[in-house]
Amino acid sequence: MRYAKLTVSAIAMAAAASAADARDQVQVTGSSTVLPYATIVAEAFGENFDFPSPVVEGGGSGAGRKKLCEGVGETTVDIANSSSRISQSDIDLCAANGVNEIMEVRIGYDGIVFASDVNGAEFALTPSDVYAAVGAQVMKDGALAANAAAQWSEVNPALPAQEILVFVPGTKHGTREVFDTKVIVAGCEETGAFEAFKAANGGDEDKAEELCMELRTDGRSVDIDGDYTETLARLDSNKAAVGVFGLSFYQNNTDKLRVATMSGVVPSTESIAAGEYPVSRPLYFYVKKAHLGVIPGLKEYVEFFVSDDMAGPDGPLAEYGLVSDPELAATQAAVAAETPMGPLE
Repeated sequence: MRYAKLTVSAIAMAAAASAADARDQVQVTGSSTVLPYATIVAEAFGENFDFPSPVVEGGGSGAGRKKLCEGVGETTVDIANSSSRISQSDIDLCAANGVNEIMEVRIGYDGIVFASDVNGAEFALTPSDVYAAVGAQVMKDGALAANAAAQWSEVNPALPAQEILVFVPGTKHGTREVFDTKVIVAGCEETGAFEAFKAANGGDEDKAEELCMELRTDGRSVDIDGDYTETLARLDSNKAAVGVFGLSFYQNNTDKLRVATMSGVVPSTESIAAGEYPVSRPLYFYVKKAHLGVIPGLKEYVEFFVSDDMAGPDGPLAEYGLVSDPELAATQAAVAAETPMGPLE
């Protein structure tokens, strides 16, 4: 693999730009989905550059963005990893705390998969199946009713006759946002529940979507606030359960997990890159621009992360499971120019 060493002059310039009392390690927090990728990059960075390895922590996308927005200065983090896009409320919080310029860096794509114990039954799911299994209210005999389904075969006769138990990411995780919008709301629409919610609320589509995303509270749907390793441990203790994971986590645990198809498509880097797998999402990290030139190695780390050597189709991130971004060159150019993100579209 080709890793470029910084020249002595480049190191000198970085040191000159740094405040004399600046901490010497880049600090990264956020998404548990992006965590393994950031860890791979941080370790390679420490081995190949004359800067210490960045400190990389998890905690969830929302929590990471909140930390990024706590303010500017050495006691605040430099980067927030995120498996969902930053929200306007995040941007407003940042602005209120003096974080006025943020760089948005898209590193590639990932999928969300449904998986069960490797020796368990095979699942061929659709968004409507998942919604009918875990939605709080579902369509029954043409009307909304509290969800009382106990087995997957009650939802769809083609599914296994086993108890419904789904471990889903907690609300602080970026994966949950994609799960909600691309699976739950999509399934709600497919089953007709969205239109029923809308009709019951005077045509209010926002309220209908909110009601679609309400999940069962009778133990059939269980929020997991930890990372994917906790979900995996829960599956190990509940062999009939189904868990929600990032594609890369599944690919690195195929000896323990059996993945479900979604709408007839097997999740893979190839099916995501081709746009065939329906539950995929871009992955990001957000950089506090005010820390560039102050925290030693921050700019170099960001550039290294999105380099062809790391984030390209033949790099170690793709080997771990990241779907390389076809527009990576544009991201590299924006990073080199230190271009802050504009208003959300």
